[in-house]
Amino acid sequence: MLVIEEVTAILEQLCAAEKPVRILRTLSWPAEVRETFLVANARQLPEVSYPLFKADETLAVIKATRTRIKTKLGSGDSPVSLWLMRLCEKVEQGALMLSSLGKPAFADHSSALYGQPSGLLPDGNTTVLGLAESFDETLSKLAGLDLGLQSEHYDAEALAAEMRIAVDRMFADQAPKVQVVDELSANALAGAKRIRIRRGAAFSDKDVAQLIHHEAYIHVATSLNGRRQADLPILGRSHPGTTRTQEGLAVFAEFITGSMELDRLRRLTDRVIAIDMAINGADFIDVYQYFLERTNGNEVQAFENSRRVFRGGVLTGGAPFTKDIVYLEGLLRVHNFLRIAVSLGRADLLRLLFCGKLDIEDIPALAELAAEGYCQPPMFLPPWAADLRFLLSYLAYSSFLNTVDLSQLRVHYAALTEAAPVCAMA
Repeated sequence: MLVIEEVTAILEQLCAAEKPVRILRTLSWPAEVRETFLVANARQLPEVSYPLFKADETLAVIKATRTRIKTKLGSGDSPVSLWLMRLCEKVEQGALMLSSLGKPAFADHSSALYGQPSGLLPDGNTTVLGLAESFDETLSKLAGLDLGLQSEHYDAEALAAEMRIAVDRMFADQAPKVQVVDELSANALAGAKRIRIRRGAAFSDKDVAQLIHHEAYIHVATSLNGRRQADLPILGRSHPGTTRTQEGLAVFAEFITGSMELDRLRRLTDRVIAIDMAINGADFIDVYQYFLERTNGNEVQAFENSRRVFRGGVLTGGAPFTKDIVYLEGLLRVHNFLRIAVSLGRADLLRLLFCGKLDIEDIPALAELAAEGYCQPPMFLPPWAADLRFLLSYLAYSSFLNTVDLSQLRVHYAALTEAAPVCAMA
């Protein structure tokens, strides 16, 4: 019989162990690293130092927690026990990764947490690198296409104003503060209490919609929903074990709301390809040159893109930070889970994804806990998930598409389009 008090106590123990494992904060680079690199005309590898992270205390807590799970919850083959053991593994790998900063072992722990571009997905055949290369091929063919629309342009302050309207409407008195800051590892980052936007960044109208649906309606919403889970406190915390599903859900939100566009898809694709380059020996300068070409000579953006690949890893190549594959890999996993769940008649599981910070593999445990009344339904849902009428219709159709033989259709339509001249229609 499930003893929720014991589960809660174990989760509180895990929260305490996870608290010092602040990955992105620890891996951050000071602004002068970029300035020095660019002043030297990108000819010298950046020089980066990291704070010393001692993993001993976290590892000791994890060891004791594993023993407690086995002792208090049985052999460990129940969904809840397996979930707790996976959490132990993720927190442990995060601590070991931070204790290996700048060393080859860093990449081993990064891969254990986030995967590798060439790693197989659950179907045993698909890889995120394969998806990225497919996108890259298609996007290259579409380069220079006149989309017939002029994008509006926003600076950080204008985006912040739009974001404040969106979060106030969605979260009311629980809305996070929206701040424009001078230094940030990305153009925007969101947490339960604040959303930060990097001063000096420029945004298109699609970027504004994408950031609202991605950062506010997913990351903020799941944070606030997780903090309501009194019996399951880990659901209110962001940790490496949730990154893949959180980012996959956020990118899926961009697609389902029409906020995705070609430049954004190119950026996500380029990250995967660049990480694969680094795994295969490309150094920071090689990857910088790759991004310089991809960003039409934007030196600052090329540096920032390269920094994302090498932060915490080995700048001479071979051992990168693999986190940025999760945007496309997570998209694949989330989309497939959603459409298969619907095809199986298990639409009841969809809203579990919004109950807090979690991984798809946690669903069996959380469903069991929800059935017992210990996992509370989400208070905040993005509009596309709150009204299931369109979502379920789309997923029902999408699940059927997987049965269509595209190889035969490609032959048919390739012949059809070959006979059609290129036409420009105003």
